This record gives sequence, structure tokens and C-alpha cells, in this order.
Amino acid sequence: MTRPTPYPVLLADEIARQLGQLTDRLSHLPPAEATQVIARVLGGDEDGVLGRITHLMATSSVVTKAQAKNGVLPPEVALDLARAANDLDDVHLDLGEHIETLRDFSTGAASPGVKPSLPAPLVVRRHR
Repeated sequence: MTRPTPYPVLLADEIARQLGQLTDRLSHLPPAEATQVIARVLGGDEDGVLGRITHLMATSSVVTKAQAKNGVLPPEVALDLARAANDLDDVHLDLGEHIETLRDFSTGAASPGVKPSLPAPLVVRRHR
């Protein structure tokens, strides 16, 4: 007899499915609406999707660290999750600087006296 799938596993599957739907819809939205969604994803401290995923990864790191100490998981799993949580936190902090700009654009509330950005090519730099 198979054991039923625990609710948290089903919840993770549902969240992944909904993130996929959001991703699919994002590219088809008008610019202001897409920017509004991106600002919501970034959120503030932990109220956006990225902040909550970062917190989930940090919690996962703590859980797997305890499991590694008990010999259930290899220590590399906990270390890699900790590194991922730290990297996500750095990304979240970097992108957090742009939340207000994204929100202002999506609502049309640009600051008075600020010139709109001109179209510019993005430059990709490789780390060596």
C-alpha cells in the first residue's frame, strides 16, 4: 500500500505550478502590468515571492544541516543549500534597490523632474 503524499509536498507542487503560470503570463502582459507583477515578485523585505523563496531556502538549509549532523544527508547538501540561500539573499538585496522604480513605472507615478530613461542596449559582461 502506498503512503499518501504529505500536504507540504502537494503545496510545493502547487506553488511550482502557479509560478509556471505566472511566468507564462508575464511575457504577454503590457509593459506597465508586467512591471507591476515584477515589483510584486520582488516585494519588500520578505513579502514578495523572492523574499519568501529566499527565506524558504534558508530554512531548508537549517533543516538539512540538522539532518547532515545526524548522518541522514551528506553535509554537501546542507552547505549547497546555505550557499544558495546566501546567493539569493544577495540578489534580493540588489534587486530591492529597484522596487520603487518598478512600482512608480507601473502606476505612472514617475517623480517630477526626472527624465524618462532612453532606450539603451544592455551590456553583458562575463566574469573570468
